[in-house]
Amino acid sequence: MLPLFLASWEDILDRRARASIWRMVNSQPQTVLITGASGGIGHEFAKLFAKDRYNLVLVARNAAKLAQIADELQRQFGISAKTVALDLTLPTAPRTLFDSLQRENITVDILINNAGYGLLGEFSKVPVEEIAGQIQLNITSLTELTRLFVVPMIERKRGKILNVASVAGFQAGPLMAVYYATKAYVILFSEAIANELGASGVTVTCLCPGATDTGFQGRAGIGDTILFKLVPPMDAKTVARDGYRALMSGKTLAISGFRNWLLAESVRFSPRKLVTAISRKVLDTV
Repeated sequence: MLPLFLASWEDILDRRARASIWRMVNSQPQTVLITGASGGIGHEFAKLFAKDRYNLVLVARNAAKLAQIADELQRQFGISAKTVALDLTLPTAPRTLFDSLQRENITVDILINNAGYGLLGEFSKVPVEEIAGQIQLNITSLTELTRLFVVPMIERKRGKILNVASVAGFQAGPLMAVYYATKAYVILFSEAIANELGASGVTVTCLCPGATDTGFQGRAGIGDTILFKLVPPMDAKTVARDGYRALMSGKTLAISGFRNWLLAESVRFSPRKLVTAISRKVLDTV
């Protein structure tokens, strides 16, 4: 009977219960840093954490949008929300952010590396600065932020990190070659350090959404592709909720949505050239 009881209790613990227990075990107040927080999945993460009474550090380039979001969440939930208008494609940005929070004695208990972008186009025709920008934001800044904030977490013997990758990272992506490759890096990097940190009290979760209705498709230029026109994208709220639950339960890899999970699994058993050809096909314009 005991295992059955435990299983039932596990089902009862929803995300807010998990969050409350984690905060009771650890010192309060808890602070979460979210990059790419001015819209889409990052904004939805901010709302989920604010609802559970976490203080926020919101990072993005759009200062006005960040200020609006921070004001709304502070008034609605009574938490504190600090905004940092910062372009994380700049090589100095991660260290600037970390040092600024250190000077203000702000302890980051949870790090959400959500910022990232892609661009549609043949690799040989994409501007070099756009290629470098994707690598800087999706890989270099994410890696450096993780390195900077994980050390204090290890010293405190507690902390959580969530890196947002994509199901794109499970395959090659013609017409978005760099973006797909950067997300493959995020998946493998996250799984590796999650293993390294196993006994440290710090967990690492990698969230892999599929096509999601955010501002990403507009910037990437993929709004008129088969991927977004013929396959209904998930909503950012659902994706953020899936990531939140995975983070709080200490799950290493979370694929949001059954359809996306099926896609990621099917790639493992399909001929690689076929997978690559299909990846290209879905990025054709309708």
